[in-house]
Amino acid sequence: MGTLTSVAFAAATNIRFRSFHCNLRERIRTPMPKVTTQLRERYCFSGPEETHGFKALKCLGNDENGSRGIDGGEDRVTKPSVIRDSTVETTSREEDADKKSKSSSNEFGSDKTPYVSSRPSTESPIDPTYSSFQIDSFKLMELLGPERVDPADVKLIKDNIFGYSTFWVTKEEPFGDLGEGILFLGNLRGKREEVFAKLQRKLAELAGDKYNLFMIEEPNSEGPDPRGGARVSFGLLRKEVSEPGPTTLWQYVIAFILFLLTIGSSVELGIASQINRLPPEVVRYFTDPNAVEPPDMELLYPFVDSALPLAYGVLGILLFHELGHFLAAVPKKVKLSIPYFIPNITLGSFGAITQFKSILPDRSTKVDISLAGPFAGAALSVSMFAVGLFLSTNPDAASDLVQVPSMLFQGSLLLGLISRATLGYAAMHATTVSIHPLVIAGWCGLTTTAFNMLPVGCLDGGRAVQGAFGKNVLFTFGLSTYVMLGLRVLGGPLALPWGLYVLICQRTPEKACLNDVTEVGTWRKALVGTAIILVVLILLPVWDELAEEVGIGLVNTF
Repeated sequence: MGTLTSVAFAAATNIRFRSFHCNLRERIRTPMPKVTTQLRERYCFSGPEETHGFKALKCLGNDENGSRGIDGGEDRVTKPSVIRDSTVETTSREEDADKKSKSSSNEFGSDKTPYVSSRPSTESPIDPTYSSFQIDSFKLMELLGPERVDPADVKLIKDNIFGYSTFWVTKEEPFGDLGEGILFLGNLRGKREEVFAKLQRKLAELAGDKYNLFMIEEPNSEGPDPRGGARVSFGLLRKEVSEPGPTTLWQYVIAFILFLLTIGSSVELGIASQINRLPPEVVRYFTDPNAVEPPDMELLYPFVDSALPLAYGVLGILLFHELGHFLAAVPKKVKLSIPYFIPNITLGSFGAITQFKSILPDRSTKVDISLAGPFAGAALSVSMFAVGLFLSTNPDAASDLVQVPSMLFQGSLLLGLISRATLGYAAMHATTVSIHPLVIAGWCGLTTTAFNMLPVGCLDGGRAVQGAFGKNVLFTFGLSTYVMLGLRVLGGPLALPWGLYVLICQRTPEKACLNDVTEVGTWRKALVGTAIILVVLILLPVWDELAEEVGIGLVNTF
């Protein structure tokens, strides 16, 4: 009897509570003024679990879809804070319960006090002001962030572009740096290149040039594709979001100022190469750390004319490097930004930063454009270096030679050994070495090219490795490069400034191509691998034991 009484009491209480819930929901659906977040929370009961037979409630002001505010206006709010697994069976049970509660509301009335559980609330005690601030922050991020893909377009594209004969979509995920795009995951139903070309054509017919479609390797894939190779997925981004913006006026101004500074640093390199001819007070200022008072700069004017040939050589290599990039980009219809030259006193320049101003179509294009600049600059540098070594041994050009410390040749294993083989033991095993200025220009050009070919970030070498071997290999190569630069295994005294420059300006890898899956040819991979080996040989310094043995400079032993 006690059991039957308690069951009857619980059933009656449950019916009264449901009648109150439905009646109050009908009242709140009527138009009301705008309310704050705190007032909205008063009309919401949250209970993530079932307690005493009562299911978790939604916000009473929401409609059946949980998408309208209490005021019934057009403002959209988030889903109810109560998160439950929504199935068809659960929905139908709730609808049946609502109907029963409506029919029993006439018997019990709508003004009864609802049952309130005595169990402690599971809501976190968050200040309503903080909650409102958090919601406003999310809205602000959406306004200031990139424009997202229209959900209606996503459904249209999914239904009309993808299919059982091309790519069967099984899942959708956010895509892009801030989740502004859509990533379609599923099963490929044909050859990748053919399917991708077909999807691009259908997208252009359906949406024009509004979106860009990317074919990338499926992130966190559990295994390879049954057809061979990695599993692929397709990313969708708005065209104005995925493509780089145009060059602004301020960027042109900054590029021009940096170019003027690079001209000055190249002339200064030419003046410094004549260190044996400079006045003693000038040499003391640039070599003595304790020298504070600068000398009269008018003393340098007579040496500017003789410094110009070396400055022209350094600038010529830089411009030839950038010309190689542009000549390789034109046939591929890829736009490049203006070069931002980075001045450096030791080498004349650290090269230039050149950005892609359009999306690359595939990885082969990335490799070709990335290698074209270093190969062009290296070709001119090798020519100057070889001609300079020949003139250094020619007695007729003795008046044009300059004296440089022999220890400078210990800065590169490859170039030092070539110089030793050309100039001979007697000329190299001394305190100073007489060489032609073209040797210095070629040496600086090859060193700058080697630094830019390091496989890290969005340097030329980083782009080439990313295109030839993929982003994961670039990460491994980049980490190894940072370690070797930090330990000064590569680059010698220039390792630290170059590493800081890369970390500040060039650390981020290049963005994905439209077709970021198709492998490049074997000869491109071999070319990139050979270039990386030459880079290591150029930047690897000559250790003291080898320098003493082969006669590259004078090694002081204590």
